[in-house]
Amino acid sequence: MSPQTDKTTGGEPPLFNIANILTIVRLILVPLFIVVYWVDTPVRACVAFVIFVVAALTDKLDGHLARSRGLITNFGKLADSIADKALISAALIMLSWHGYLWWWVTILMIGRELLITAVRMSIVKKYVMPAAMGGKMKMVFQSIGIGALLLPWRDWLPWWYSEIFMWIGYIALGLALYYSIVSAYGYIRDAWRIAHEE
Repeated sequence: MSPQTDKTTGGEPPLFNIANILTIVRLILVPLFIVVYWVDTPVRACVAFVIFVVAALTDKLDGHLARSRGLITNFGKLADSIADKALISAALIMLSWHGYLWWWVTILMIGRELLITAVRMSIVKKYVMPAAMGGKMKMVFQSIGIGALLLPWRDWLPWWYSEIFMWIGYIALGLALYYSIVSAYGYIRDAWRIAHEE
């Protein structure tokens, strides 16, 4: 339950490490993404798409570096989760704001994130819950779905190509909704067990 041992030094990993830095970079990219995508034009949508992809890739990279180099810290576990939720929530809100995604989907997904954050924070003094496999699958499908809907395909691709991108986005987000519900149940169950441990 304690932070992982640093493989290079044999001691507890430093708080200021490459994995945590990438997580912080992802947090910084969130407001930049919002500012760029606020005005929905083809050029700005392309830039926003690139920012989203870069931010999503840092999630994969920081996790790999943390595990492979023994840089897992409690701060990293929490900050990584917060950065993921901030990025996805911002993208969902922007898509709904511009009319590309139903608001009920955005509200349901963000509501789930707020609930799980509250659950994790409620037991943080006992144990910092890492991302579960269901949560990781949710993030993968959310990233694919959001990425497909962020692309400004409506303006520069044939209508049938646009339909393909649209349905890829909606199907991926449908799978993300499924994993959102399944993983939420898992988090709540585990948190209940940990909270009632002696």
